[in-house]
Amino acid sequence: MVKESEKLQDWCSEYVATYTSEQRKIWYSEIADAYNKTRPRYPQQLINRVVKLAELPSNAKILEIGCGPGIATVPFAEFGFAMLGLEPSQQACQLARQNCATYPSVEIRNQTLEEWELEADKFNAVLAATSFHWVSPEIRYQKTAAALKDKGALILLWNEVVLPQDEVYLVLHEVYQNQAPSLAEYHAKERANQAESIKELGQNIIDSGLYEDLIYEQLVSQITYSIEDYLALLQTYSEYIALDEQKRTSLLASLREALEKNCGNSLKASYLSAFHIAKKI
Repeated sequence: MVKESEKLQDWCSEYVATYTSEQRKIWYSEIADAYNKTRPRYPQQLINRVVKLAELPSNAKILEIGCGPGIATVPFAEFGFAMLGLEPSQQACQLARQNCATYPSVEIRNQTLEEWELEADKFNAVLAATSFHWVSPEIRYQKTAAALKDKGALILLWNEVVLPQDEVYLVLHEVYQNQAPSLAEYHAKERANQAESIKELGQNIIDSGLYEDLIYEQLVSQITYSIEDYLALLQTYSEYIALDEQKRTSLLASLREALEKNCGNSLKASYLSAFHIAKKI
């Protein structure tokens, strides 16, 4: 039986294989503003645990891969760490620079990890916040390990798909079944297997042979969205970006109609945040 973590790895590999590096670089470009506004933040409690368990010194230097608009960059910058963020999307890169403008020790470069010229043995930590799966498998562990100082930490943060409360999910599920059965299946799997599939990804870090002392923790947070913001959030998920534009527009219109009819002006939801930390061997 195939594990959920293996299915997730297959999905990630499929996107890396299906779309060229140039296509992947602009994957989130058109929805960068929505991503910045609606993607959930990483709970401060989780960030504090990461800083402690990764044993980051006060003058730590952190390399962040795929920093997006800086959702994880900002809370780490608030500790005073020097950060180099790599972000392939020009639009997201600009947002990250705006969001980090008050932190002089943060630099954002419009690059992928693949394009970045390795600065070996320089960083106390390499951070990837819901982005590590976009890095080419051939360099994913090798280049991050090479960038780290001795016993430096690889930190993988994850914010999983936002899960509406059951009564809202049932309303949406009916729309998905009628218009996008693949999304009905996708959301059903997210509700059933989210926590375990993310936890199991940690084994891939150890299997690389470059890291040890793996630590995993997770936390569930509550969040409330307006209908407008929730629909904008959905458009930031890859499964929706990959849809034909006409189909996506029709689906979102039907989802809006169902939500406005059944859910009032807002909806309550939850999301799983988690981290893997491993030390360079």
